[in-house]
Amino acid sequence: MNLMQGRSEASPDLKSDEISAEDVWRMPAALLLARLSTTPAGLSAAEAEARLAAVGPNDAAAVKRSPLWLQFLSRFRNPLVIILLAASGLSAATGDIPSFAIVVSIVMLSMTLDFIQEVRAQNAVEALRRSVAVKASVRRDGAILCIPIDKVVPGDVVELIAGDLVPADSRLLESRDLFINQALLTGEPYPAEKQATETASGAENPAGAVNAVFAGTSVISGSATIVICRTGARTALGHLATSLAEKPPATAFTVGIGRFGMLIMRLTLLMVIFVLVVNVWFHRPLLESLLFALALAVGLTPELLPMIVTVTLARSAMALSKRKVIVKRLSAIHDLGAMDMLCTDKTGTLTEASIKLVHVIDGRGAESASAFAYAFINSRFETGMKSPLDEAILAAQPFDMAGWTKIDEVPFDFERRRVSVLAAHEGKRRLIVKGAPEDLLRLSVRYESANGEEQALDPETRRAFEATLEKIGAQGFRALGVASHTLDDACPAAAIVDECNLVFAGFAVFLDPPKASAGATIKSMADAGVAVKVLTGDNEIVSRHVFSEIGVPVTGVLTGDAMTHLSDEALLGALPQVNLFCRVNPQQKLRILLALKRLGYIVGFMGDGINDAPALHAADVGISVDGAADVARAAADLILLEHDLSVVREAVVGGRQTVQNVSKYVLMGSSSNFGNMFSMAGAALFLPFLPMLPIQILLNNLLYDVSEIAIPFDGVDPEAIALPVSWDIGFIERFMLVFGPVSSIFDFLTFYALIAVFGAGESLFQTGWFMESMATQVLVVFAIRTRRLFFRSRPNGFLVAMALGVVAVAIALPLSPIGHWFGFVAPPPLFFAYLIGATLAYLALVEIVKALFYRAMAAPSPRRARPR
Repeated sequence: MNLMQGRSEASPDLKSDEISAEDVWRMPAALLLARLSTTPAGLSAAEAEARLAAVGPNDAAAVKRSPLWLQFLSRFRNPLVIILLAASGLSAATGDIPSFAIVVSIVMLSMTLDFIQEVRAQNAVEALRRSVAVKASVRRDGAILCIPIDKVVPGDVVELIAGDLVPADSRLLESRDLFINQALLTGEPYPAEKQATETASGAENPAGAVNAVFAGTSVISGSATIVICRTGARTALGHLATSLAEKPPATAFTVGIGRFGMLIMRLTLLMVIFVLVVNVWFHRPLLESLLFALALAVGLTPELLPMIVTVTLARSAMALSKRKVIVKRLSAIHDLGAMDMLCTDKTGTLTEASIKLVHVIDGRGAESASAFAYAFINSRFETGMKSPLDEAILAAQPFDMAGWTKIDEVPFDFERRRVSVLAAHEGKRRLIVKGAPEDLLRLSVRYESANGEEQALDPETRRAFEATLEKIGAQGFRALGVASHTLDDACPAAAIVDECNLVFAGFAVFLDPPKASAGATIKSMADAGVAVKVLTGDNEIVSRHVFSEIGVPVTGVLTGDAMTHLSDEALLGALPQVNLFCRVNPQQKLRILLALKRLGYIVGFMGDGINDAPALHAADVGISVDGAADVARAAADLILLEHDLSVVREAVVGGRQTVQNVSKYVLMGSSSNFGNMFSMAGAALFLPFLPMLPIQILLNNLLYDVSEIAIPFDGVDPEAIALPVSWDIGFIERFMLVFGPVSSIFDFLTFYALIAVFGAGESLFQTGWFMESMATQVLVVFAIRTRRLFFRSRPNGFLVAMALGVVAVAIALPLSPIGHWFGFVAPPPLFFAYLIGATLAYLALVEIVKALFYRAMAAPSPRRARPR
């Protein structure tokens, strides 16, 4: 299948609409540059801006945001709101214009409130995302600029190095030892070599084009200069994404919110139908009954839920940014709060990642100048992404490279765990190999002695060298093996098959000090219900030493070699006891993560290398760092601006606080709505009039929404975030079924008092219930927000102000001159004494029921805490 079919929709001025898919790799480079109206020096900034405006952002999945006025109008697509406005319009046509004006004003206020809060939250989060956007090195106006890849346009000339993402479908202008991972397009896990040839006429699809690279692929090793040919949806990846057009699977948080919304909607629909049928049965005015039923539906619908969720998540993202954590996917905050397993590398997490070369020794432990020379030459000529070990070698001491020239390279990969460089010196060609010491010893048949002679590597000598390696690891040092051998002078290139019959030179020994805070952080995460498993490429001896240095016990070890002999079922059985995985490759990391997810864990993965991208994709929460490879940062959900496990611990706390605050709104909304349904059903059966006017219901809903705006800013009790918190719709349903009827008890008590004690008619009844309903359903937030006694948990000052302010407005309205606009009348003074007593009694009963409810609940498991 040709993934590059279709023609560009770019501006004719760019001439990119004349470039077919195959022209990207079949056309001579000079002609291609002319067709793109560019040069090897790149574009000017002004021309790039014009092209960006013409072709749009370089994002195959980008959805153009509608203008703000259209986003606002889209909120009126709610059928309940449309019918309500239409019915109130009919009411105005019969002469009730004031009611129509009030209904429209309340609906507009509610929609505007929701809209402003959500847009502000989305803009704040978008700004954070852009701050850690993957960037490309672009030639513009004679300089190299780093710009977000979505700003790249056709005609841009971009420089690539190892670890970079290819920003768009491009033609190679220059290349050096370039290997590309194009598994996303081809499914082939092994890197493909690319070269800046003039044409690739034999290629039939992107996978076979050796002189072109494509969006969605990444640089494994080498470097290149490319010219951008096709961007956004016109790329091979864009066509593939369009043809599949599948949304990513919904997270547990999204599913839970959706289930809650549907639950309330179903109950609301049943309630509205019941009330409407009862009113028609009792021959009450049809239009008034319809307006009442619709207003009731709007009032009972949790329309504020999306805004509360967005604002709460956005506020959490802003708070995490102050803790040096940038959130790329908002729903990841919930997954972070639910996370109970973190898999991480050792370097930079348990150690300082300040690697220094300590010694370069031969197999017996003596300093070796030739081993250092080979290690330096290999690191100097290697074109892949330089590892900290390479940088430590190059920074150790100068080495005279005079006379050495590079011929070829076999780049590093995580299956072989080594890199080979073919270099020439004084007319002789030598393959220099650096990598995992165990593997290089296995591949060596001779060794270089202290006097420079090559001798056979007999079993006794091999055991001595292995003992030296074990001694290095036992002292907490890391090691690289160094070996080489001569190749035929006619050999034009290096290949993997040449990595055999090596002459072992020695070990490069490195120190990476353990991080002093790592042990305490791992312990604190364990106390918080998050187990930490270390997945490292180092050997077992070195890793055990680091664990002992930071004071963390090793509960079990599993090596990559051992994993190859384990079935999936055997691995599932071994995982719970193992907290250290050594010498594991990327595919084994991915296998571990998938197995942990099968066991029911919510898994986070922390990685920063090219090899970590698959695991970052597979994890429930992918975590990377700001200095990581582009492919790792692109795959991650969270970016740490500081490579420290303690930052993750703080982010976990922030995620749990967010879930708890969303839960507060959901618990309040579910219990009050369910209680209102009971109350409305009872009132409809025995009252000869409507228990509330439609505009009173809408006003009640508006004021209630205003009081809830402060929930995202509320604090959370420490014990509520002591363990992982995941979305539990079953818990919410049980809470609703218990606390909903409690609120109805006081509604029915108020009905009785208004009729039997105060002799209320229609207007006084509606006014009295409005005031009691507002006081109880708003002030109950102080009880529901905590499992403690409400006075033992301090709420946020903003929440207190909003709740008390709304209740004050609800009580003052019937006493004000505008009260009659809503059909209110001033209650007798004695009613206020009743209102205070009933509200206090209701809050006291809620506290009693709350204590009994939580006592009856089963204790949460360490890995599944309910929202508190």
